Amino acid sequence: MKSPLRLLALDLGAESGRGIVGTFDGEGMQLSESHRFPNVPVRLGGTLHWDFLRLFGDVVATIRRAASESPIASVGVDAWGVDFGLLDDRGRLLANPVHYRDSRTEGILERAYRKVPQAEIYRRTGIQMMPINTLCQLLAMSEAGDPFLAQADRLLMMPDLVNYFLTGRSVAEYTIASTSQCMDPVRREWDTELVERMGAPSRLLPEIVAPGTDLGTMLPYLADDPALASIRVVAPGSHDTASAVAGTPLDGPNTAFLSSGTW
Repeated sequence: MKSPLRLLALDLGAESGRGIVGTFDGEGMQLSESHRFPNVPVRLGGTLHWDFLRLFGDVVATIRRAASESPIASVGVDAWGVDFGLLDDRGRLLANPVHYRDSRTEGILERAYRKVPQAEIYRRTGIQMMPINTLCQLLAMSEAGDPFLAQADRLLMMPDLVNYFLTGRSVAEYTIASTSQCMDPVRREWDTELVERMGAPSRLLPEIVAPGTDLGTMLPYLADDPALASIRVVAPGSHDTASAVAGTPLDGPNTAFLSSGTW
């Protein structure tokens, strides 16, 4: 008898993360929680950061725990939108990602509209205007003369950042890229002109890949554990809302869903 297929979903929320194992026997899927952990931001030097090092450690611990119970075929990571980390040309994280609730984007919308009219930004991106958007965060960094913009080689959204340190692949999954307000939803490509007009270098933006893209196996420093060596890392709908909607049984004209996050 063929062994059931075990898949690990890692959902990173703004307050906590969780690992859910789906066991597929060929007919149905059984879900079980493998691990749950807090996601606590840290204020340092007046700036509110995500504690990415701890978060990544918890991700790896969750994978190890699930794999120790029985072999895992693949793992997929989703997370909240808009926030990002910056890597240098050696693939090193320049700093802990800044939290979208940080004060650096206060009053940013009015200044953004002086660079690009509000109607044009919406026409180009189809995204609700909010100061937390990646586009506005990049403008705030540009206005502040943040040296990380010049030092950075690559910008990765939060789930893409986790995937990079698991596999070494630096790509942007489509659904998480769509939260940034830096993407043209018609062409499904980065709007590099818009990003440049906000004062950020568009060279930072990685290749956009589709949900379901196989990113490969884990890096050697992780795969020295035999239980992890064969696990494939697959980019799901990496925006947590995208994955939630994909899993919602909208099976008729009278069905609906309510999305309610921490914000």
